[in-house]
Amino acid sequence: MLEVSDLTIARGGIAVLEGVSFTLAPGQVLVVRGPNGIGKTTLLRTVAGLQPPVSGRIAVPPESLVYAGHSDGIKATLTVTENLKFWAEVFGHKDYLTAIEAFNLGPLATRPAGALSAGQKRRLGLARLLVTGRAIWVLDEPTVSLDTEAVAMFVRAVRGHLAAGGMALMATHIDLGLGEAQVLDVAGYRAKPLADHDFDGAFL
Repeated sequence: MLEVSDLTIARGGIAVLEGVSFTLAPGQVLVVRGPNGIGKTTLLRTVAGLQPPVSGRIAVPPESLVYAGHSDGIKATLTVTENLKFWAEVFGHKDYLTAIEAFNLGPLATRPAGALSAGQKRRLGLARLLVTGRAIWVLDEPTVSLDTEAVAMFVRAVRGHLAAGGMALMATHIDLGLGEAQVLDVAGYRAKPLADHDFDGAFL
C-alpha cells in the first residue's frame, strides 16, 4: 500500500503542488495528469524518495518502490543482456530472461546498449522494471520514444504486474487503454502563487 497525505512539493524552492492526497492498493494503477510544468515529475520524484517534500506524509513499505524517469538508466558499453543481468543482481534476482521476452529484446541481446535506437533504449529501460521485484512502479512518461507495438508490450507488462498484486503510479499524456486506471488530475492541487511581499517564502 502507498499512502500520500496532504503533500506539498516544491521545485527550485517554490511550492508547485499542495494538499495532494491519494492511496494506491495492490492491483491498482493511478495515472497522474496535468498540463506541462505543473509538477508531475516533481510529484513522482518526491514519492520515489528522490527529493524531500515541503510537508505532508508518504507512507510506503521500505524498498517497495522502483522509479523510471526520463533517463533510461542503462550502461551504454554493456550489451542488452549484460544491462539486465546487472540490474537483476543489484536487486537480488536472477531471472532476466522474462524481461528480455516481455519487451522483445532477444534479437538485440548481444548489442551494446549505446548502439540502440531511442525506442530500443526505452524498451530496455522499461524491461529493468521486471528484474527489480519491486511492488510499486513509479513511472514518468514511460512511453516516450515507443512505437505502437512497443507501447502494447509495456501495457502487457503493466497488466501482468497488476495481476500479480503490483501497483503502478505513472504520469502520461496518452491513453494506454488501461480501463482499470484511476486518474489524478493535479491541476486542482496547484500551489498558490507567492505574494509580492513574501520575500522569505521564495527561499523556503
